[in-house]
Parts: sequence; structure tokens; C-alpha cells
Amino acid sequence: MSDKTNFHFTGICGTAMGAVAAAMKNRGYTVTGSDANVYPPMSDFLRGQGITLTEGYSEKNIPEDTDVVIIGNAISRGNPEAEAALDRKLLYHSLPEVMKEFFLRGKRNFVVSGTHGKTTTSSMLAWLFVNAGLDPGYMIGGIPKNLGHGAHFTDSDFNVLEGDEYDTAFFDKRSKFLHYLPECVVVNNVEFDHADIYNNIDEIKLTFRRLLNIVPRGGMAYVNGDEQNCLDVADKAPCPVTTVGFGENCTLRIENLNYETDRSSFTLGGIAYSVPMTGEFNVRNAAMAVACATFAGLTVKEIRNGLESFEGVARRQEFKGEVNGIKVIDDFAHHPTAIKLAVQSLRQRHPDSRLWVLFEPRSNTTRRAIFQNELAEALALADFAVVAAIPDLHKIPENDRLDPTKLSTDIARLGGIGYYLPDVETIVAKVVKNARPGDIIAVLSNGGFGGIHQKLLNALEKDTALLTK
Repeated sequence: MSDKTNFHFTGICGTAMGAVAAAMKNRGYTVTGSDANVYPPMSDFLRGQGITLTEGYSEKNIPEDTDVVIIGNAISRGNPEAEAALDRKLLYHSLPEVMKEFFLRGKRNFVVSGTHGKTTTSSMLAWLFVNAGLDPGYMIGGIPKNLGHGAHFTDSDFNVLEGDEYDTAFFDKRSKFLHYLPECVVVNNVEFDHADIYNNIDEIKLTFRRLLNIVPRGGMAYVNGDEQNCLDVADKAPCPVTTVGFGENCTLRIENLNYETDRSSFTLGGIAYSVPMTGEFNVRNAAMAVACATFAGLTVKEIRNGLESFEGVARRQEFKGEVNGIKVIDDFAHHPTAIKLAVQSLRQRHPDSRLWVLFEPRSNTTRRAIFQNELAEALALADFAVVAAIPDLHKIPENDRLDPTKLSTDIARLGGIGYYLPDVETIVAKVVKNARPGDIIAVLSNGGFGGIHQKLLNALEKDTALLTK
């Protein structure tokens, strides 16, 4: 692709697409792009780089002299630009392919994978590198608060990549992470997810095995040694493997764990570390980041300084506001295991508070009945669990749908207090009526949940004003 000069990005306003487009423009390539929705801040950022943007998709958007069309993961057959690329027999590539050829080849690429914890672990690792002055490139599926954006490409020898097992493009059904030329891989955990593209856990384990198959013999795979699926994936891997975890059989053990309300401390391989985050899963995330940073050559002092100054990730137990002693927290958790871990962490951080969990079953997996029982068990750990209506229910076969009414009943059967409420307004009214000072309201969704965070805060403000009149 190096002899090509003109690139058109279909779906350019995604975080990673936009970052790669801007980086290519900065390297002297001619870049154009289009998206269904072109709006700030990404539109301002891209136009500031001198990139011509078009809102909406049309075959006319692809300039006549285009050498390569970059087709985003969200683009499917029927999209006018995808069809035009095929009709005109243009060279087209997925974003991971372009990243591999222009930004990853010849570099030290650290790929963080797993069902849970990818964003936090990769954010920690990227910050450890930045704080140590290594100026890494990175691509992360969230916004690390220390960094301000989720994707950035540099001329550094180091790249940190959140390794997604989701497929690459409509024309390439391999997992994205198989394009990332990893020197070092983290496998945090392996569970069933992405029910729209995987049929069972064995298919998911297979794609993780394929990831370890491309780690070079001088590289390293850091694998969760406390989880059997991870051990299965690592069994007979051709690359070096180090198991990380609490168990006695782990090569690199997490020990001397100590939780406080606003931080956790531990030792890894006998060396003490501390991170301003709570919950066992964040200790595991930090341990993986420490292991990778050590492999990269950072000193213990550099790693400690980086961990201590890590500010977290947007939408990962992010404080949104407080009214009359009632705190509203935003969290991305949407898988049963992630929900359990989020509740555990919130309990640790707020041990004397009542906990509300407002859950929107929005992912392709949680809208299905696959986790009907597991979701009930996870949500029952809260004092009050509210289940919202399922978005785009018509896209899920009727006999395959999650039953939110049964879910709320099962939560009660398991000892919790569960509600199924059909819309944001009803949820807000229910919570405001029943919440009291000291309560924690955690909003769990991988989407916007109808702007419920601000609506809750506004309604609590209004209710407080009425009470004080």
C-alpha cells in the first residue's frame, strides 16, 4: 500500500477511524472521508487536520483519484460507498489492515485482550508508557482521563492496542486483534460474548488461540492463571506464556492484597504497587499492566509513579454528580461478570451506602436470553436493581429474547429488589421517589441510556428544591 497516496475513509468519524485518518494526513497522504453523522468534536478535529468531510454516504463521495477505500467495521453491504468500491473494483481495506501496514509493522505492539478489562488495562499501560516518556501510539476503546482521547499514533517504537475479538469488516470475519502484529499479549479473561458472531465459547477460545499463535518466540503472553478458559487458550501455545493471578500455580502471583475505600495495594512477584482504584478486577488489570511495562523495560519506580497518577477511564465508575447526598455513577458494565465486579467495587468504595443498579440490556448478547439466569444473579447483588426496556427488540428473534419481566422476578427470588420499568422517565421517577441521602445510583449500559444520568440529577435537584420549600 506504500505506493498509494489518496485514501478515502467510509465511516471516518469513529474514534479509531478518525485518529488513523488524521495520522495519515500528517504523513502527507491525501485523505477524504464520510460518515452518516458528522458532528463535533470529531468533525472539528478532522477538518482542523485539513481533511474533507461529507455527511451521509454516496458513491459520489469517493473521489475519482482514490487509491484505497478504508471501510469501517460498522459498514455493511448495501452501503452506497461499499457498493461503489466493489463496482469500481477499487482497492479496499479494513481499518486494522491499514493500521498494520502503516503504524504497527516493525514496532513493539502490546495487545490487551479479554472479555473484560481491556479498556482499563490498555489505558493503564498506555499511561505508564506516556508517563515514562516513551510517547507510545495507542488505540483504546474508551477515553483514558490521563490522555484525553482514545487513539493516537506516533513514531515511537511502542504501540498499546485494545485487542477486540469482534470481527474486522463485512469482508473479513477474523477478529480485529489478529491484524495487530503483537509482541506482547494480555489475555485478561475469556467468556462467552458477542452472540451475534460467535455460537459458543469454543469458537471464542479458538480466536484467542489464533492470537497467541502469532506472538513471536521473543515475545510474551500474560494470561490469567486463575481462569480455566484462559489456561485452555494458552495450552500448547507456541510463544512464551506467563500466568498471572492469585493462585499458587500462577507464575507471577498477586499477593498481599489490601483494599481501602479509594485505592488498592498489592505485590506482584514480591514487588509492592498501589493503584487509586478499587475492586479485585482493577487489581488484576493493574497487575497485567505492570507485567507488560516490566517486559517493555520500565523500572519499578517508573511503574509505581505511573500507577499512582492513573486517573481512570471515562464511563468506568465515573462520578457524574451528587444531589442531597445521593451520588450518580456511570459504568460501562453490561456482561453478568462485569456487573458482579462493578457491584463488588462499588461496595468496597461505598461500604455504608445502599446501592441502586440501573441496567440497560443493550448489547447483542444481553438482549438475548443467553444470560437470563446469570444477569439475575449479578443484579441481585445490588440493594435495588432496575431493568430497562430492551432497545431494538425487533432485531432479536422472538424465541431468543431476554425476558426483562422474568429478570426482575428472578432478582426478587434471589433476595434482591428488582423492577422492570419500560422507559427512562418511569425509571427516574421511581428512583427519585425512593432514593435517600447516602445512596449510590449506578447506571450500567454500553450506550447512552437516553441521557438518564443528567435526567436523574435534574430530577433529584427538583425534588430537593420542593422538599426544602
